[in-house]
Amino acid sequence: VQLQASGGGLAHPGGSLTLSCASSGSILAFNEMNWYRQSLGTERDAVARITRDGKTMYEDFSEGRFTISKDNAKNMMYLEMTDLRPEDTGVYYCNAQTYGTRPIWGQGTQVTVSS
Repeated sequence: VQLQASGGGLAHPGGSLTLSCASSGSILAFNEMNWYRQSLGTERDAVARITRDGKTMYEDFSEGRFTISKDNAKNMMYLEMTDLRPEDTGVYYCNAQTYGTRPIWGQGTQVTVSS
């Protein structure tokens, strides 16, 4: 199975972007799917998580501004980002995990928030 992230781009502060993550296989095979991000010179940090049964979890910085969702029928995961800030700039990665196996990573999509 492969994951492909898309939807990044340039946004102004306060603006919105929606990222997509397409899976080549059924996402119901995964116990959870995640969005991570990595800014220049920093480690890759968790952004949001959605479990197989649809439970969502957010980090402090993403709570209230970002919404993670998925469409099982389309094998897609999304990250709707609102009220974007310059510190949200980074490469965003999607990730899928089936417990007991190695996680699958998609390639990153660049998000730049700048006026």
